[in-house]
Amino acid sequence: MLPQVNHAQLDFTVENVKPDDDLGDNDDQFQELFYEALKQKGIENYDRAAAAFLKCIALDNSVPVLYFELGKSYNKLKNFGAAEDAFKKAVNKAPENEWFLDELYGFYAEQNDYDKAIKIVKQLVKYHPDYKEDLASLYVKTKKYDDALQILDELDATFGISVSRDLMRNRIYNATGRKKDQIKNLEERVESNPDKESNYLALIFRYSENNEKEKAFETAKALLKINPNSQLVHLALYKFYLDDNDAKKAIESMKIVVKSTEIKPEAKLKVLMDFVQFVGNNPQYEADLVEATALVSDTNSKTLLELGQYHLTKNNKEKALEYFESALKLEPDNFGILRNVMLLYIDLQKYDVAEQKSNEALEKYPSQPLFYLINGVALNALNQPKKALDALESGLDYIIDDTKMEADFYNQLSKAYTLLNNTAKAKTFSDKAKQIQSSN
Repeated sequence: MLPQVNHAQLDFTVENVKPDDDLGDNDDQFQELFYEALKQKGIENYDRAAAAFLKCIALDNSVPVLYFELGKSYNKLKNFGAAEDAFKKAVNKAPENEWFLDELYGFYAEQNDYDKAIKIVKQLVKYHPDYKEDLASLYVKTKKYDDALQILDELDATFGISVSRDLMRNRIYNATGRKKDQIKNLEERVESNPDKESNYLALIFRYSENNEKEKAFETAKALLKINPNSQLVHLALYKFYLDDNDAKKAIESMKIVVKSTEIKPEAKLKVLMDFVQFVGNNPQYEADLVEATALVSDTNSKTLLELGQYHLTKNNKEKALEYFESALKLEPDNFGILRNVMLLYIDLQKYDVAEQKSNEALEKYPSQPLFYLINGVALNALNQPKKALDALESGLDYIIDDTKMEADFYNQLSKAYTLLNNTAKAKTFSDKAKQIQSSN
């Protein structure tokens, strides 16, 4: 954890330090040593820089910035004890210098010395209110959750709600298990600012998480009442409507979600997958699913596969193939999708495309027996038995512990020889296939 406040730090470069910049009235030897220290620091010779700053201090130990720079050099050298002493001396000599305090705070934070960091941040708060959020974060680190919540409440009251503070607040609630306090805080937000959609959405989520579904449903309906054009609320409403067996409203909410410009693609796709499952149990709403699917422009492969599987269960292989082919365009190297597409080509007797695509697949997967088999099946169907034999005989060499596939190869070899009027060999391979099938 480092300080969250990024103020402009002091720039002690040679060009920016005038002879009298915080150095007092010093003679030439002092200034020569000081500039040498800065030069060595600039080229990252921190041991030489520290030695030069110490010589400056020996000449005049009243200049705070010397200790400040000495502390930074020691810190770079990982001499942390000496660094702390130097920073503390700088602060003691200039207790109102915000930059010295900030550096000491950052040092303690880096060392995970949160108790000391808290003492320094309390001094920094008067310079900039953002340090209050740092203080709250330190209280969380030290498990002083009540102190942290008190500061977060003060900041929210003064500056309004912020995402970073809400994340911190939720971490506190999760760490302490104070779900009721969390919900109470959100209820108060809704009450004090009834027109703000995000307050309702957060409360709906927390009610649902706490298994208070009725309250979550009522809050969602309340949001819809005050903001009928809300799209985000339907991410919750469709679930509640489904649980309430109100299919019409559930479908309306789903459609609003999938065509929304405000809702993230991954959320839309989850709803669409729920829609697929719902229609699987309620096929009378299939037309609504088709309509909803057409509304989604950012469908991913996972959802397309779900839709493909859905149509397979309905024995609509043509439609299933459309979705699998679309998924394959998104994931051209996905072996599982490619396999499904190839098998559907054969099932749907699309032998020309099956032969072409299986040849392409074999270039990418030359040791996959399935693609040799599909190629052989397609070539037999296209009355090209000699080519089929070449493919099938090549593929046999790649079969490992798969007797079912081996039997399929023998059946196709038998078919190829039958097409070539070689009945003897056709019978040989047919018998081999039957022997395997009978032993299984």
